[in-house]
Amino acid sequence: MTGASSSASRVIAAAGVWLGTPYVHQASLLGAGCDCLGLARGIWRDLHGPEPVTPPPYTRDWGEAGVVEVLAEAARRFLLEIPLSEAGPGALILFRMARNAPAKHCGIRSETGLIHAYEGAGVIEEPWSPIWARKTAFAFHYPE
Repeated sequence: MTGASSSASRVIAAAGVWLGTPYVHQASLLGAGCDCLGLARGIWRDLHGPEPVTPPPYTRDWGEAGVVEVLAEAARRFLLEIPLSEAGPGALILFRMARNAPAKHCGIRSETGLIHAYEGAGVIEEPWSPIWARKTAFAFHYPE
């Protein structure tokens, strides 16, 4: 996909509205519940309106094995992939949660941290750290 990206401030603001939303697997309802993909989907809706597709059901451990980058391939259909070196504020980052496993977690880089939905915590913002930097696998911008 080509084209200009949505501004970092708009993406961060859209993500920030979700702070405090409880974690609910496969959900994407502001204030009621979402998982990391649900957060990314909610930001899409805020920036662009209805989602172009609805993701199929997925298990909590869907990315624990295998070699197919399901999340990255799906993101490439609708978002603008960027080099990891350009993954600053406003970028949607995909993370590998286990070495040599497909990326299965995502969040939005804020000015100083990461906004993401995490089981047991809900949607939170935490400081960007070397741990998250090491787990970074792919980066995207939302299109304009």
